[in-house]
Amino acid sequence: MSAPSLLLLDLDGVLRRFPPDAPIEDRFGLPRGTLARVSFALAGPATAGRATDEEWRAAVRERLVDERLLSPERATDVVAAWTRTGEVIGEALDLVRRVRERCRVALLSNATDRLPRDLAALGLDREVDAVVTSARLGVAKPAPEAFRRALRVLQHSPSGTLFCDDNAVNAEAARTVGIDAVHTPDFPSLHEALASRGLLDEGPGTGPADSSGPLLLVLHDRDDAAEAARELADAGWSPCAVHKDVLAGEDDLEDADWVVEVATGPDDQPASSHRGLLEELARRYDGFVTD
Repeated sequence: MSAPSLLLLDLDGVLRRFPPDAPIEDRFGLPRGTLARVSFALAGPATAGRATDEEWRAAVRERLVDERLLSPERATDVVAAWTRTGEVIGEALDLVRRVRERCRVALLSNATDRLPRDLAALGLDREVDAVVTSARLGVAKPAPEAFRRALRVLQHSPSGTLFCDDNAVNAEAARTVGIDAVHTPDFPSLHEALASRGLLDEGPGTGPADSSGPLLLVLHDRDDAAEAARELADAGWSPCAVHKDVLAGEDDLEDADWVVEVATGPDDQPASSHRGLLEELARRYDGFVTD
């Protein structure tokens, strides 16, 4: 099996961590777990892009006051202390740097509109090829639609994607749309997921992605896919098979993408050796090429 051509990573718990809330809660006299309880209960609109990060944090302050836990002034102070950038998990970042020598790396995070500022402050904006947030997508993990929309933004197929998340529910949801997804709650499990799929330079069986595998032309219209397949077949490409892309839901025919699978060119060489020609053809139909 070819190595993945896209590594899609969760951020928090995989590449970034935060210190515990307990010291802040103790300092302000809050029961432990209060900040997580209140913030998660109110996060939905902000992580779905319907409210700003500041509006979410204002709602947290108001809830702490409404529950008679703190005065308005103390609530403002506790939320300010709780608003942190976090820190990079250095050993995970080392893996990301190694993987980027072999394939694209992107983040998929349930996050508010604050995330770009945090990533810039941590320097992580320069360590990945793309960032996709739930606030941008309008839907959060573990909804399968979050993964479908993320792959559309990234212009990549699920079959060539590896997704790693410290939340097992999110990993299971990604599998429902055809993504190879792994629950990675710690560094050893992340390392194993990447190494076992040939994304790290170590151990037997590792190595660059297999360049002899088929390529997929991903097009948005079924008739365009059929026309492109006929054009390729007439020119001597094979097998030129047309499939409904698994990015779309089974009953979502109108929004489906369609793929044309191509394995060999007219000269019997792997399709990957003529990738530029296929990408030019895909662009004519407002599509793209992926492994």
